[in-house]
Amino acid sequence: MKLSDRFKDRSHPFIMNPAVFLSGFLLVGFLFAIQQWVGYRIWYRSVSISVLLIVAAWEVQYLAWGVLSWALWFWLGAKLQKAGWKYLTFRILPLSILMSVCVEMILVAAFPQFPMSKRPLSFWQRLDFDLTDEFLGNMAIFWSAFLIFRALGYYNELRQKERALSQLAVELAQAQMQGLRMQINPHFLFNTMNSISGLMQIDVAAADSMLEQLSSMLRISLDRGSKPMISFGEELEFIEMYLALQDRRYAGRVRQDISIEPQLYDAMVPSMLLQPLVENAYVHGLCRISSGGLLEIRVRRDHDRLAIMVRNSGVGLSAPAESAQARKGIGLSNIRSRLRLHFQEEQSLTIREVPPNFVQVDVSLPLIFSNSPQNKLVGYGAT
Repeated sequence: MKLSDRFKDRSHPFIMNPAVFLSGFLLVGFLFAIQQWVGYRIWYRSVSISVLLIVAAWEVQYLAWGVLSWALWFWLGAKLQKAGWKYLTFRILPLSILMSVCVEMILVAAFPQFPMSKRPLSFWQRLDFDLTDEFLGNMAIFWSAFLIFRALGYYNELRQKERALSQLAVELAQAQMQGLRMQINPHFLFNTMNSISGLMQIDVAAADSMLEQLSSMLRISLDRGSKPMISFGEELEFIEMYLALQDRRYAGRVRQDISIEPQLYDAMVPSMLLQPLVENAYVHGLCRISSGGLLEIRVRRDHDRLAIMVRNSGVGLSAPAESAQARKGIGLSNIRSRLRLHFQEEQSLTIREVPPNFVQVDVSLPLIFSNSPQNKLVGYGAT
C-alpha cells in the first residue's frame, strides 16, 4: 500500500496533521532559541553571536525531532497505544537512544560553528561533546512526544466509545419506536375488525364498505414503511379515512367537529399520532352513548409549539374504573412513550375531564416543519 493511502486510511487527530505537528515543534524550537540568545546577551556580553544562527540551530534540531516523532507515530502509533513494559524496554528505549544520537549528528553536521566556547574540534569530538551535554534533553523530548501520542490515543479511544454509545442509543431509540409502531397497528386492526364484525349482523353493505376503507388505510400504513416522523398532512390523510369509517359505524350518533390551521399541514409529527387518540375517544366514551355524541379535534400553533386537542363527550373519567383504564390503555401509553423518545422533555400529553361529561386530551410538542411542503389538502381544513 502506498504511503499516501496509509495516511488516508488512518484516523488522525487534527494535531497530528504533518503541517500542524511540525509547526508546533518549530514554535517550541524558536522559543528555546530566543531564550538562549537572551542568555548569551546577559552572561556572555563579550561573545558576539548571531541571533539568526541560534534560531537556525534550534529550528533544525526541532524540525528533525518533529519529522522523526511524526514518522514514529505514523508507523508505530497503534503499537505505542498497546505497548507493555517489555515492548517499551526492548524496542522503544533503544529507539529513543538511536533517535537522540541521529538528531545530534544532524545538528553537528549542519552547524560546525558550535560549540563556540571550544577550540576547533573534529566532527566526532563535537558529537561527543554535544551528546554529553544534550543527551538527557533529547531523551526528554522523545519521551514527551511518546506521552503525547499515548494521551492522543486515549482521547481517540474515549471519543470512539462516546460515538459508539451515542450510535447505540440512537439505534435503541429507533428499535423502541419501531416496536411501539408495530404495537399500534395490531391494536388498531383488532378494534376495527371488531367494529366490522358487529356491523355484519345488522348492515352487510356498511360492513363491506368499512372493509374497503380498512384496506385503504392499511395500504397507506404500508406505504409509509417505518418512517418515524411524517407531515401532519400525511397523518390527516390516514385519520380522515378512520373518521369516515367511524362515521359509518356510528351513523347519526356522533358529530365530528374538526378545526386545523392550514399552515400546519407541513408540521412534522410522529406517525400514527392522532389515530390512537381518536380511537380512545370512541372506545372509552362515544361508544357508550346512543345519540348526541361529539368529537372535537383542534390543531393550532402555540408560538413555537404544535398544540393538539382531542375532546369527546361520553361518560367522563368519573365512571367506575374508567380513569385507570383510559390512562393505562395501549393507545395513550404508546403515544406517551413515542413522544418521549422523539422529544424527551420537550413534549407533554395530558388527559382530563371537562364538565359536563367531556374528556379532553392535550398534546404539545415542538413545531418542526417538513422540507417537502404538502401540495394536497385533505378533506378537513380550518372551520
